[in-house]
Amino acid sequence: MAINYKKELEDAAKSMILVHEPDVLIRMIVRMIVRKVKISHAGILLFDKEKNTFVLTVSRGAAGIKIPAGFARMDQDNCLIRFLNNRKGKALFSDEALVYGDLKKALKHKISADTKALLKGALYQMEIFDVAVVIPSYFREDLLGVLLLGKKTGNRGFKAEELDFFMALTSDVAMAIRNARLFHDLELELQKNQHLFLHTIISLTATIDARDNYTAGHTERVTALSLDIAKRYNEIHKHSLDEKFKEHLRIASLLHDIGKIGTPESILKKEGPLNDEEKKKMQEHVIEGTTILKHIKELGDSVLGVRYHHERYDGTGYPEGLKGEQIPLIAAIISVADTFDAMTTDRPYRLGLSKEKAVDEIQRLSGTQFSPQVVGAFSLLCKEGKA
Repeated sequence: MAINYKKELEDAAKSMILVHEPDVLIRMIVRMIVRKVKISHAGILLFDKEKNTFVLTVSRGAAGIKIPAGFARMDQDNCLIRFLNNRKGKALFSDEALVYGDLKKALKHKISADTKALLKGALYQMEIFDVAVVIPSYFREDLLGVLLLGKKTGNRGFKAEELDFFMALTSDVAMAIRNARLFHDLELELQKNQHLFLHTIISLTATIDARDNYTAGHTERVTALSLDIAKRYNEIHKHSLDEKFKEHLRIASLLHDIGKIGTPESILKKEGPLNDEEKKKMQEHVIEGTTILKHIKELGDSVLGVRYHHERYDGTGYPEGLKGEQIPLIAAIISVADTFDAMTTDRPYRLGLSKEKAVDEIQRLSGTQFSPQVVGAFSLLCKEGKA
């Protein structure tokens, strides 16, 4: 039976956001690859920052064929690591995946002596570990891991769609490893102090913005505006909001899009409006965000802001269709701030509105999309030139 690689990738991405332990995540991915694609062995080298080296953390395959976990180490001066760090694969093959046969053919091409020497060294490393394909895993420009794949059963060649699947998978793995480590740091910071806790959250939210080139700074702007709206709301309503609410609002604003970690990049980076299926997939980010955060009890009501910031005052929002005062105030505030920033931000398929037009639109939607009380506080901020 043919493998539906798109579905496998989506299923793997969903599983990744639920796993906060990198070792568990890596074992799951390697097991899935060996089983689904039917290869002799597979392993992942992960970068150990303290030792400045790549270590084979997880290995799977038939006994006597697989490389023992912990046995293989590659330092920064290793030819294969240098080849990947220099992004030579993309230059030579228009792809980051290294296929043994393609590397052998590349030696016959007209390339510089330095590149040829590096290529021979990379091939030698692949031969040592009986590897047919090498897939690098990058976060931005940093090499976080290296997926080593043995031959397919029956010595069949790897198809283009399989290599594309591995590349997309390792890209998601890099993000998931990064996030898993940040979540681990987050839990440690919770045991220390609130200042470092917020610093870790800000680092985590930066990984969300990094996935979408067109919304850089979105999280910071939404957080700042949400806090300003809350401050004005508090003045109007005779200081009804305590310090705990403000702290929960700050955290919820920073984390409101955390569920987009599980949204395919093809949707996040689409240069045009989303179709119905893509919209449905995008809307799942509020549920995914809740799933990620619900076990961190210290977040308290912050999770409500993450889950409900796309509800509408008239009850036509998602995920639950809450109406009017059923929508938590923390979510109602983020909703206005999030929408205002989205309206005023340029996208590839449309220019952002001016602040004046965006304010008019939000005021027009008061009582249908937005809480009138929150819009009232927002409008006063704008009138005073503070938004």
